[in-house]
Amino acid sequence: MTDQNKTPDDEPRPATPSEDGGTADVVDPDELVDAEAPDVEVPADAGAPAGAKAAAEAMAGAPEGTETLSADDEAILDAASADLVADMRQDMLRAQAELVNFRRRVERDREANREAVVAEVVRSLLPALDDLARAEQHGDLAEGPMTVIAQKIRGGLDKFGLTQIGAKGDVFDPSKHDALVQLPSADVTVNTVADVIEPGYTIGDRVIRAAKVAVHTPQ
Repeated sequence: MTDQNKTPDDEPRPATPSEDGGTADVVDPDELVDAEAPDVEVPADAGAPAGAKAAAEAMAGAPEGTETLSADDEAILDAASADLVADMRQDMLRAQAELVNFRRRVERDREANREAVVAEVVRSLLPALDDLARAEQHGDLAEGPMTVIAQKIRGGLDKFGLTQIGAKGDVFDPSKHDALVQLPSADVTVNTVADVIEPGYTIGDRVIRAAKVAVHTPQ
């Protein structure tokens, strides 16, 4: 009599031929899954001592091909660094001195250019001063509005340092005097201004116009 409560899973399964021609029992796949244990990862350095591990880490962190500097090498590097700092300091001081000299040259050139411009303007007014001097000699500036005008012109030019040069009895100076006439004289031992034909002018050390003079020369 057949048991009606049996399920298909309870029925015996046919034997599966084995590789050697025999038969082997069929194993349920679920049993194989349960039998397998989870994989365990084993660290690579699990068996290494602590000192060896630290040394390995130090070697791994150091750049390849580097060597520890000796005391002599460090001393050489320190000396080279000190020399480099000293050279940079000398270069800085030299550049600073050059900058100071450059500023001084700029200021000097600026002042020289100013004096040159003022000299050109004053030189253009010298003929008017000569006319005022001749008018004064003839008595035309004794009174009247021209007297005030002459005073204002001379006062304005005096502000720029205009100075008249050339006077009778001065020792002849070729840098300030222009000799138009030479007269031998037994009364002088050096060339001396005998008479001033036209006065000269200077501004500071700059000669605006040399004085035109007659000169006594020794006999």
